[in-house]
Amino acid sequence: MADRRLQVFHTVARLLSFTKAAETLHMTQPAVTFQVRQLEEHFNTRLFDRTHNRISLTEAGQRVYEYANRIFDLYSDMENSVREMTGEISGALTIGASTTIAEYMLPALLGDFRAKYPDVTVHLKVSNTDGVVSMVENNTIDLGVVEAPVSNKNLVVEPCRNDQLVAILPPNHPRAAAGTISIGELLQYPFICREEGSGTREVIGEYLGRQATVCDVGLNIAMELGSPEAVKGAVEAGMGISVVSIATIQKELKLGTLVAIPLDPALERPFSFVHQKQKFRLRAMEELLSFARQYCKSHATPGGS
Repeated sequence: MADRRLQVFHTVARLLSFTKAAETLHMTQPAVTFQVRQLEEHFNTRLFDRTHNRISLTEAGQRVYEYANRIFDLYSDMENSVREMTGEISGALTIGASTTIAEYMLPALLGDFRAKYPDVTVHLKVSNTDGVVSMVENNTIDLGVVEAPVSNKNLVVEPCRNDQLVAILPPNHPRAAAGTISIGELLQYPFICREEGSGTREVIGEYLGRQATVCDVGLNIAMELGSPEAVKGAVEAGMGISVVSIATIQKELKLGTLVAIPLDPALERPFSFVHQKQKFRLRAMEELLSFARQYCKSHATPGGS
C-alpha cells in the first residue's frame, strides 16, 4: 500500500546495498536504482552518498529513513488492527531453517499450522545455520530456525527447545554396546563430519573446546558431508562414527541399522527462532511464532529436554 519508491528506498537504506536490496525485493538492480532516483528527484536532493562501491545516507536520506520507519509502522498497525476486527489471518511467509530442523521438526509443525490457517502460504528455505542467519540479516526471510548459537546481537534469538546430540555407530562397532562415549574416545575413531557452517559442526567444535575448525584439526576425519542423511548413510556403511541430533535417527534406531551412544559429558543445544528486532508487519507472522512456541512446548525432542 505504501509508496513503492519509499519501500525501495527504505530497503536500500536498511541494508546499505543496492544489490542486497534488489535480491530482497526480487527486483533487478537497475529497477531499484531507478526507484531511488525518482525519490531523490521528488525531494530534489541526494539521499545516498556513493563512493567506491559503498553507500551511506546523506543527512536528508537519514531524515527520510526515520520518517519511513514511522510510516511503515503505522501501515502495519492499521493492517493488523483491521485484520483483528475481521478475524482474517492470511498472507505469505518465508521461513529459513537449518537442515536438521527443516527435515525433522518443521514438516509436522508447518502441517499443523497450515491446517489451522489455510489462508496463510508458508515458503521454506533450507540452508545451514550460517546461511539462515545471513537470510535473516538481509531480511530475505521472515523467521529463521537454527541449531547453533547466533552471534549477531542485533537479532532477536528465542530458544525453542533443547536437542540432545549423541554419537552414532554401526551395530558391529567395538563401542556399540558401551553405555557412554567420552571425548577422548571420539578422537580415536574415523569421524564423519558435517560441512563448514553447519550448526552441528559448530556445536561439536565448542564441545571439544576448540574453534569451529575442529573438524579439520581435532578429529580423525574420514569424510565431510552436507546433510544428516548423508552422514547416517556413511556411518551405516562402516566408514566412521559421528555425532548427530537424536531426533534425526529414530527410524534407524527402530530398524537397528545404527546405535546411539550418549556422550559423556552430555551434549545438548537449543533449537532457536531468530528474527529482526523490529516488530512483525504481518499478523500471520505473529500467529506463526505463537503457534511455533506452543508446538515446541508440547512436542519434546526424543531423548532431549
